[in-house]
Amino acid sequence: MQPSETSTQTPSAASQFLMVGERTNITGSPKFAKALKAGDWNECLAIARQQVENGANIIDINVDEALIDGEATMVKFLNLIAAEPDISKVPLMLDSSKWSVLEAGLQCIQGKGIVNSISLKDGELEFLRRAKLVKRYGAAAVVMAFDEQGQAASRDDKVRICTRAYRLLTSIGFPPEDIIFDPNILTVATGIEEHNNYAVDFFEATRLIKATLPHAKVSGGVSNVSFSFRGNNPVREAIHAAFLFHAIKAGMDMGIVNAGMLSVYEEIPKDLLERVEDVLLNRRPDATDRLVTFADALKATHGGASKVEAKEDLAWRNAPVAERMSHALVKGIDAFIEQDTEEARQQYKRPLDIIEGPLMDGMRVVGDLFGAGKMFLPQVVKSARVMKRAVAYLTPFMEEEKRQHVAAGGTARAQGKVLLATVKGDVHDIGKNIVGVVLACNNYEVIDLGVMVPSDKILTTAKEQNVDVIGLSGLITPSLDEMVSVAKELTREGFSVPLLIGGATTSHPHTSVKVAPEYAPGVVHVLDASRVVNVVSALLSPEQKPAFLSEVTAKQKSAREDFESRRVQRKLLTLEAARANKQPFDWKNVDLAKPEFLGSRAFNDVPLQDLVPFIDWGPFFNAWELYGAFPRILDDANVGTEAKKLYADAQALLKRIIDEKRFRANGVLSFWPCNSVGDDVELYTDEARSKVIGRFHMLRQQTEKQPGQYNLCLADYVAPKDSGRLDYCGGFAVTAGLGVEEFANSFRKQHDDYSAIMVQALGDRLAEAFAEYLHKQARGFCGFGKREDLSNDQLIREEYRGIRPAPGYPACPEHTEKGTLFGLLDATKVAGISLTESFAMNPASSVSGFYFNHPDAKYFGLGKIGRDQVEDYAKRKGWSFETAAKWLGPSLDESVSVAPAQAA
Repeated sequence: MQPSETSTQTPSAASQFLMVGERTNITGSPKFAKALKAGDWNECLAIARQQVENGANIIDINVDEALIDGEATMVKFLNLIAAEPDISKVPLMLDSSKWSVLEAGLQCIQGKGIVNSISLKDGELEFLRRAKLVKRYGAAAVVMAFDEQGQAASRDDKVRICTRAYRLLTSIGFPPEDIIFDPNILTVATGIEEHNNYAVDFFEATRLIKATLPHAKVSGGVSNVSFSFRGNNPVREAIHAAFLFHAIKAGMDMGIVNAGMLSVYEEIPKDLLERVEDVLLNRRPDATDRLVTFADALKATHGGASKVEAKEDLAWRNAPVAERMSHALVKGIDAFIEQDTEEARQQYKRPLDIIEGPLMDGMRVVGDLFGAGKMFLPQVVKSARVMKRAVAYLTPFMEEEKRQHVAAGGTARAQGKVLLATVKGDVHDIGKNIVGVVLACNNYEVIDLGVMVPSDKILTTAKEQNVDVIGLSGLITPSLDEMVSVAKELTREGFSVPLLIGGATTSHPHTSVKVAPEYAPGVVHVLDASRVVNVVSALLSPEQKPAFLSEVTAKQKSAREDFESRRVQRKLLTLEAARANKQPFDWKNVDLAKPEFLGSRAFNDVPLQDLVPFIDWGPFFNAWELYGAFPRILDDANVGTEAKKLYADAQALLKRIIDEKRFRANGVLSFWPCNSVGDDVELYTDEARSKVIGRFHMLRQQTEKQPGQYNLCLADYVAPKDSGRLDYCGGFAVTAGLGVEEFANSFRKQHDDYSAIMVQALGDRLAEAFAEYLHKQARGFCGFGKREDLSNDQLIREEYRGIRPAPGYPACPEHTEKGTLFGLLDATKVAGISLTESFAMNPASSVSGFYFNHPDAKYFGLGKIGRDQVEDYAKRKGWSFETAAKWLGPSLDESVSVAPAQAA
């Protein structure tokens, strides 16, 4: 597939299908009808909001009732919806049999609306008059398959009426893409023989309409098809799901359906599905009788309760309010927390008493269960969501107390203040956010400074807020040096609060050797969020702190001694000797893959659904501190239950991200003619090597090897300039992070850290999937990938030719090479990915790297390097020794002094 095609691929029909929520239709929802007639606007809005939350992409609104003023009611309800951002974010379909009601709605609707409906039943003149008004208001129109002779039932009548309407509408300039045909979904399984083919007629008519009437869309009221089984919701839901499966395959674009009451086609029991499809597809003459018999037996067994109507055990709702609140926190149930909080407020003297009473009682249970390994991180974050919403509800009342000087403060008395920050130059904060949530759950006040925080801001805020603990986080290796710098500044400024160190690249040895010696009051490495509460609790306890720090200090001293002993034992080769032990290749016979093109190609706005098959879910569970191989983790005896819940939540949110196009996936790849020159890869403008446009500076292993093993360097996988052969390499940068932080912040504003963290984790997974997807494309461009037929598991295991190492990772750990790569790719302009001063990529959900296609290319770790290679690298980069030593810091052998060598 060519890159230019990628951004215009047509997603699957199912992914484009739009659900029109039917529950705000007075004729389709008794609950809505009751609320509307009673003037209960809050309930009406709640029903509309629930439809959106359940996945409706459009809301159908119908207020037609004999004793209701249709025009005034429609206008009132639309104006209320306009003030509700959770509802007004989706388009509205105005549904009425009265043109005056439709026109009143069109005059106040925001954005592009849909009129449901117009038809030819009153003749062509009236049809065109209304169509012109709809066009004037800029709306789309549902056009019923209905003419002067009545409603179309057969396939041929449906197509005939829709074709006639299409020609009339386009003749007056009505945009064809704003025409939505409703070819009438009619009830099947009625016992009347001529009704047996109604579903098949709809499928076939839809297929013909889509084939012959360009740009027109097809819709329909899905619930009509199952009216014969009213009162038996499991059967109705199965009919709806199966009908949609076949209708969408035929080309149906949207359907009016209860978005929260829809089965998954694949999950319909096979015996029920067989009978349902026998009816819908009219496969056998006794299909109706068989389904009726089966439905009666099913109703007798299950009482007709649908999966939506099945009630969870709500016995806990009968307990006193304090117990209900604690239960909600432990179980992560936020559905009732605001009403329970209000009930508690009526009983407790002060809002603060509620926080320090039932809410903290619940959170203590959460903390105990989490600490004992009986509760997992996703559950804890859900508990935090409940806590935050309760506190948010109480905050205005506590603020009022402050204004009246009745209370001393507006928040609960926290156990301590913890400042958290991702250090300067780094943009990764998923782990830090999780730590913050866990601490907040345990009644610590958390001050989160965000990402890319310079040391002076950390110190200034710590002083102003009088914090009890400072926590530093980082992912990329330059962050390790920045943490050391912050520790030095804390010492210089005379701080005495403990310092926590965390993040993917941090470790106990690094903290012990590099950070702890720079800050005497105490530095503790925190492996993951599950440990942080015990660590902070011990540090802030006058009784526990001395013994705890003494134990930590002793372990750090032991780690430094071990480090020192290994300095003597490790033997490095000279750079000259390491180069002499490079891996040899017979370059005359190596298959050098020439790409189909040279230069760059953009892959912008890649459909997210194209990336989903490439997702490696293992790291997703790791981010939530659930460890195990996917998919086996879903059946794990210890964490399987929670892993399944987490995976289900991820799938639901991922679907929303895709359907709503919340993230943008942009990328760029380039191929260049190249040769290796020593340990550099030299890139050329053309195959004549007329101009060098850049160099990738690589590093070589220097650790002494066993006989038959080589000191590897990435440049060895590129044909040397003196080999007489021209080679080719590539580079790429991709992101799925455009929109991630905006969407995550929308959840944080709702006090929903669980969903916010989930958004970030999914952004990272999609970015990695994009890298896998693009590498597959790149291998295809280079020819050898065209023969691939690998499963996702095989892709994850890298069972393909070629590698894509990235600057900052084991084979090439020096991050500034990203600057060269980004310059050659023009990645910031083309893909919207920028680099921080520490060469972290922003957005955080981004990946970049090189493509090396040598048949024997493999990943490896550089290990430690000696002073001679640092000097050589500095010369190749045009740096001072000190600058090279700074950027190569984590890779330096312990024998390397950062000070320049003394002249002989």
